[in-house]
Amino acid sequence: MILAELFVSGIGLTGLQRLLLMLPLCLSIALVYKTIRCERLGSVPLATLGLWVTIVLGMYSVGVGLWAAFAILV
Repeated sequence: MILAELFVSGIGLTGLQRLLLMLPLCLSIALVYKTIRCERLGSVPLATLGLWVTIVLGMYSVGVGLWAAFAILV
């Protein structure tokens, strides 16, 4: 019954919680991508970290840019 209620109404998340939930998602995407692309297994952790930082900073900067455009236009 409780599980069905969670699927119907969902869990309320604040803006900060949404931003923090993006971090493990980006990390898993970076890890899978670099595991497929790297030839040596030893280079995967550092390459994953670099790609993860790039993805996160890129997504945050796109979000800030869209937020600024929205604030200017409204």
